[in-house]
Amino acid sequence: MKIAALIFDKITVLDIVGPIEVMSWVPGAEIVWVGKQKGPIRAAPTGLALTVEHTLDAVPAADILVVPGGPGVRLLLKDEPVLEWVRGIHARTQWTTSVCTGSLLLGAAGLLKGLDATTHWNSAAVLESFGAKYREQRVIPQGKIVTSAGVSSGIDMALWLLGRIAGDAAAQEAQLCIEYDPQPPYDAGAPSKAGAALVEKARATVKDIVAKTLAGA
Repeated sequence: MKIAALIFDKITVLDIVGPIEVMSWVPGAEIVWVGKQKGPIRAAPTGLALTVEHTLDAVPAADILVVPGGPGVRLLLKDEPVLEWVRGIHARTQWTTSVCTGSLLLGAAGLLKGLDATTHWNSAAVLESFGAKYREQRVIPQGKIVTSAGVSSGIDMALWLLGRIAGDAAAQEAQLCIEYDPQPPYDAGAPSKAGAALVEKARATVKDIVAKTLAGA
């Protein structure tokens, strides 16, 4: 099963490595790292390098598409060659998935009109500008499109998908093997839990991070 992982400069690294780690448990998984041009890209804000091994035109089809987010996704929302590739590969996938603001790219490609979808909470309004209906949920399946919320929720999405493809037992085995048993010391991981003051502080922080990252683009 071919899994196309779209990567680009200024990606959020956990958006892609989390779900891909889980998806590597899909029977017969073949993971291909796809981007606009071959070579290294840099995650933001970590600076970690990932390598694009295949250009977009070299991967016209895949069984699963994974679109991560990060500050750099905003540079692609009007990039017609990327949007056309997303539309084209989506027509051939069994599953089209996104993590965090990766759903904005699906929205910009016209794939989310009228659908329930999720993204990082700070980008809900942008998501809705593409005709989607934002929901504050970790994972939202809509037919073969599966969107997941911010960053860490990509692991939840991938486990859900593994369960649909290989069965609950396989997904549970993968969960145990990667010891995914989150027990965070705080309960502030969603706006509905964090309180208004913390939400506004975090919103300002995210805005600042994105602005500084894109200023160097």
